[in-house]
Amino acid sequence: MSKHSPDADVAFIQALAELLNKNDLTELSVKREYGEDDSLDVRVVKQANIVTTTLAAPMAAPMAMAAAPAAAAAPAAAPAAPEDPAQHPGAVTSPMVGTAYLAAEPGATPFITIGATVAEGQTVLIIEAMKTMNHIPAPRAGTVKRILVSDGTPVEFGAPLLIIE
Repeated sequence: MSKHSPDADVAFIQALAELLNKNDLTELSVKREYGEDDSLDVRVVKQANIVTTTLAAPMAAPMAMAAAPAAAAAPAAAPAAPEDPAQHPGAVTSPMVGTAYLAAEPGATPFITIGATVAEGQTVLIIEAMKTMNHIPAPRAGTVKRILVSDGTPVEFGAPLLIIE
């Protein structure tokens, strides 16, 4: 029989949710042991909208697109490429949750640009997770066709980062 209070569990879960929000985390998983055959497994997840952008588009494009939405819709339907970048065969996805950086430090030259040729294993970007800078290597050699994240953008596990063909 459990000797812990359900109210204490509720308070613990609320504290985890506050910790999640305070530290701008998207997921937190904890196992609390009370004794033999008595534990509490808690997983708190905050759903985040993943916004993908292409760096090739100029920053003034949203105003131009608002002026001519019909013209923007026609070219989008023309390519036969998959709609979801994550389903593209050349997609490089995030191996972890963190913040993506396109250069080694602010103001430095980006690791890659659209149209650049990359070698397998070459660093294409960095994902910071828990104050650790993780260099993300190119899984294959090819040409960078699209960069789907901006510098300093939060990314989720499995989110498409770029497309190499």
